[in-house]
Amino acid sequence: MNTLAHYFLLYVDSPATSANFYSRLLDKPPVELNPTFALFILDNGVKLGLWSRHTVEPAARLTGGGGEVGLSLADQAAVDALHDQWVERGATIIQSPTTLDFGYTFVAQDLDGHRLRAFCLSG
Repeated sequence: MNTLAHYFLLYVDSPATSANFYSRLLDKPPVELNPTFALFILDNGVKLGLWSRHTVEPAARLTGGGGEVGLSLADQAAVDALHDQWVERGATIIQSPTTLDFGYTFVAQDLDGHRLRAFCLSG
């Protein structure tokens, strides 16, 4: 059987602290939480893992800010709604909603400096 599971793994200082942050943003609890790892299953089935940067093997050389997690949304209204929701929930916004060459977007940052880009593509 060839079953693929799609994961994004972010290296974090404290999985418990980061899980609390992501629970507020995603409006759901983690499906797994232990001292070195937390796991969320997103509505589309993709899994988001938060792994302690202190225990990941092999050791991570880079953490936070070196890439982005992208969230594709249906339209500009959905981007604005998510932005407003995340601001209300205490997210740090490092780029306010704006139009770029690929579409409409904003960028938030988590507690470890990981960039979270929400966007909708231009028609």
